[in-house]
Amino acid sequence: MRIDDTDRRVLRQLQADPDAPASELAERAGVTPATYTRRLVAMRSAGVIRAIRDEINWRALGYSVEVSLRFTLDKTEPRAFDEFIAAARAVPEVISIGTFLGQVDVRLLIIARDMPDYQRLYREQILTLPHISDIEALMHVAQVKNRHAVPL
Repeated sequence: MRIDDTDRRVLRQLQADPDAPASELAERAGVTPATYTRRLVAMRSAGVIRAIRDEINWRALGYSVEVSLRFTLDKTEPRAFDEFIAAARAVPEVISIGTFLGQVDVRLLIIARDMPDYQRLYREQILTLPHISDIEALMHVAQVKNRHAVPL
C-alpha cells in the first residue's frame, strides 16, 4: 500500500490521541469522518495499522524495578537460541525479548516489585535459563524517551 499525505495526517492524529473520537481526529487531520474511517480500514487491511491497544503502567501495579539483561549464548549448541527464548518466554516478569547480531545475542527486559524480588527472580529463573555463556545486567534508572509513534 502506498501511503500518501492524507494517510500520514490520519496516522499522525491517531498516534497523537488514539482515544479521541474519530470525528475529532478526522477534523484534526483535515478530512471528513467518512474519509478518515475509509483510510483507517484500508491501512488496517494492508497491515499498516496492526492494533490499537491500551498500555498498562506496570509501576502503578507495584513493579518498581526494571532491568535490561543482555545475554551471550553458547552457540556450540544448535538449538541454543530456540531453547533459551522458549524458556525466557515462560518467565512472567520478562516483558520484552529481542535478538541481535553482534556481541549480544538476546536482550530481556524484566520487571520486579523491588530489589529482593529482582534478586529472587535473577537467582531462581534467569540464571537457570539454558545456554547462557555471558550475562550483563543494566539497571534502568530513568526513562528519557519512550515514544512508540513513528515519524510521519
